[in-house]
Amino acid sequence: MPLMTTSFASKRVAAMPDSVFAVMDAAKRELRAAGRTPIDLSIGSTDLPPPPAALDAIAAAAHDPTAHGYTLHAATAPLREAAVAWYADRYGIALDADAEALVTIGGQEAFAHLLFAVADPGDAVLLPEPGYPSWFGAVALAGLERVALPLRPENRFLPDLAAVPTDAAARAKVLVLSYPSNPTAALAPASFFADAVAFAEAHDLLVVHDFPYVDLVFDGGDAPSALAAPGGRERVVELYTLSKSFHMPGYRIGFALGHPGALAALAKAKGAIDFNAWRGIQRGAVAALATPRERLRADAEVYRGRRDALVDALNAAGVPTERPEASMYVWTRLPGGAQDSVAAALALLRATDVAVAPGVGFGASGEGWMRFALVRDEATLRDAARRIGDAAPDLAGL
Repeated sequence: MPLMTTSFASKRVAAMPDSVFAVMDAAKRELRAAGRTPIDLSIGSTDLPPPPAALDAIAAAAHDPTAHGYTLHAATAPLREAAVAWYADRYGIALDADAEALVTIGGQEAFAHLLFAVADPGDAVLLPEPGYPSWFGAVALAGLERVALPLRPENRFLPDLAAVPTDAAARAKVLVLSYPSNPTAALAPASFFADAVAFAEAHDLLVVHDFPYVDLVFDGGDAPSALAAPGGRERVVELYTLSKSFHMPGYRIGFALGHPGALAALAKAKGAIDFNAWRGIQRGAVAALATPRERLRADAEVYRGRRDALVDALNAAGVPTERPEASMYVWTRLPGGAQDSVAAALALLRATDVAVAPGVGFGASGEGWMRFALVRDEATLRDAARRIGDAAPDLAGL
């Protein structure tokens, strides 16, 4: 009997963009099958260790019978309280752990479910581009209209909110921001967030600030919080994850802080979908949030050294590259005059064994660019830059 060929994919799933990273993954598998080992700088998965106290807390919970059951909202109180204490220490604002904090299963889950909770099908979302790829799929899955906010180097990769068409702002429910930025590695000043909150007030928008790189700021700087901007508590939800600051990406744990009504809606949506993260992982997160700031700055210094090694080596290799202020990425134009970022990334991988992220994977306006993740040691990054410089002439015409 022949297999049925009917597709059961919904229109929402069909509207989700295809991932160019799947193409890169397939190419990396081919390389490994041929006995070659890629220098994989295409994925921002940290190679630094989690805080020992977090691992100890998780290990202890594995042998604690009280940690093995479902974790309903009341049981998330310790992490919510730790999150608002962390925020008060960092930004000097005392939030309500019951009304202004919610535990999430990482930032990506929180973003997708928040869109379901605060917007209706057909509403518009003002979305930076280039931006984090999962945003685009989440917007499509929620049945929302995506209005791109171009991020251009001449504007320091900040959106020009004054240029948003009036009709688009009127259709929108949500303004998405994320600084330090993935993929551009840009850092926004506090004045930008003040302007963004004022813009949101004028158009009755919720500001969703995706904030995974809060601690990855170089040269002694700090990342401003949108929630701390004037009027932020009445207009902002800020999404945090322990994936980057505390090197716990596989643990899938984070928290949302901000507007009580938006968080209540998110909590209601999550109530139909999940029972929160395992209690042991939440205990690990509580322990991680108590990590001394000096340890976090030391980790950021590791990334700063890698940034300098890669940027200096790329420039020396004839690949002009700006030095970013923050994040764990370097964003630069394709070498050799190439314009097709997927074709160029595949050609570089096959010629050099170096995997980069194609810029178009972060939205159409990322075409012509590539992103490096600073997830290898300085010597390896210098070697990768040298190889790319050597291969650059062969990319002409792509």
